[in-house]
Amino acid sequence: MAKYSVCGIECEQCKVGQSNGCKGCREMSGTIFWGHCDLYDCAGKNKAEHCGRCSSFPCDKLKEWASGENPERIQNLINLNSEV
Repeated sequence: MAKYSVCGIECEQCKVGQSNGCKGCREMSGTIFWGHCDLYDCAGKNKAEHCGRCSSFPCDKLKEWASGENPERIQNLINLNSEV
């Protein structure tokens, strides 16, 4: 099974993260190669396994991030929810 970040990025497909030694936000407690992730903290605060399990899904912050890089993240989270 694929490994996904809290915000829905498929970690093994993230070339930028891989080239920077990123092991994924879960393994790195939200502090990844570029700094600390607000979405990781938000999911934890809302007691959500990932953003797709949050009552505010998809929130404005997630939509903003998905509009730039990794736009597939929202669909990935929808797919993760349907696997339950």
